[in-house]
Amino acid sequence: MLDANVAQSATSAPKFEPVSGKTRRVRRAVVLVTLLALAACSDKSDPSTVAVPSPSPSSRAPSTVTPTAPDTTAAPATTAAPPPDIWPVPDTTGPGVVVTSTGIVLPLVGAGVADTPCSNQAAAEGTPIKGANVVLDPGHGGNEPGAVGPSGLKEKDINLAIAEDVKGMLEAQGAVVVLTRTGDQNTTIKTRAEIATALHPQVFLSIHHNAEPDGPSTGPGNEAYYQIANPDSKRFAGLLWEEITSAFTPYGVAWVADTDHGAKYRPSDNGGDYYGILRRGAGTTTVLSEAAFISNPPEEKLLATEAFRHVEAVAIVAALDRFVTGADPGSGFVVPYPRTEPAGGGGGPEGCTDPAL
Repeated sequence: MLDANVAQSATSAPKFEPVSGKTRRVRRAVVLVTLLALAACSDKSDPSTVAVPSPSPSSRAPSTVTPTAPDTTAAPATTAAPPPDIWPVPDTTGPGVVVTSTGIVLPLVGAGVADTPCSNQAAAEGTPIKGANVVLDPGHGGNEPGAVGPSGLKEKDINLAIAEDVKGMLEAQGAVVVLTRTGDQNTTIKTRAEIATALHPQVFLSIHHNAEPDGPSTGPGNEAYYQIANPDSKRFAGLLWEEITSAFTPYGVAWVADTDHGAKYRPSDNGGDYYGILRRGAGTTTVLSEAAFISNPPEEKLLATEAFRHVEAVAIVAALDRFVTGADPGSGFVVPYPRTEPAGGGGGPEGCTDPAL
């Protein structure tokens, strides 16, 4: 806005020279035209001046990425983050968690009692958190590295880095976010799920990266597993699949995938959820993300860059925003082919050592 006390510049008086009647009449006409023009410019009711309204938050397009060039590891540019304060006040009716002086999150399981990362019990000492909007679960940790890429990149490190990036962006929007592990330590699936169910979040997202694909693919092979009996879980999985697919596609690398990649479920022998994090998260909208194949050299190379990891984090945030602010159904839903191979070990108390609390 302009300062109201703007000084006008001084001008010297014009030198008087006699003029003819004709010249005088011409000058009068010029002055009259000039005065009329100035009056028109100062008319604040001029109908040609129309204020353009800013778009409302509900008209925001989902976050997308713009490719810089095909077959490159350079990160595409992302859209601006949505405005803050889109998240509701967290539900604080659950028992909650405590965060210890070393940053370890412990779910409360009784009066003054909490479960440790290795599912032992300890005194509930620390800073209490009664509710959260989102709980992020960086898969694996400690002596469980998860999948390891051909050059040695460990899934546990990628999972945590992306979870921390997502947390920062969500908190900038006003969300309360809790991570199931904040460092490189073992944490059982039981404790991870207890943290989520104790906080009653809108979404509980377990972040992973894949291995052992079926073969080459024309596009990204990202997968999002949802809870069979939870329609909200299915909807969020579809939104997550859309956003990650949109974010990854411009890179144009030699992708790999399972033939049934997409938003899907995996049933156990009794028809329930096969994966423990989905099963133990019952009652909470839970999704398991397998965003890229760390075992595929071109995808491992992408995941090794901070820029690409940020693109994935932005896609996750976009999916979460759409989930809480709209009713989009998502897409990418597939019927999975039957699987008999186990999901891989880990996630239990065996061989788990609690960190310093």
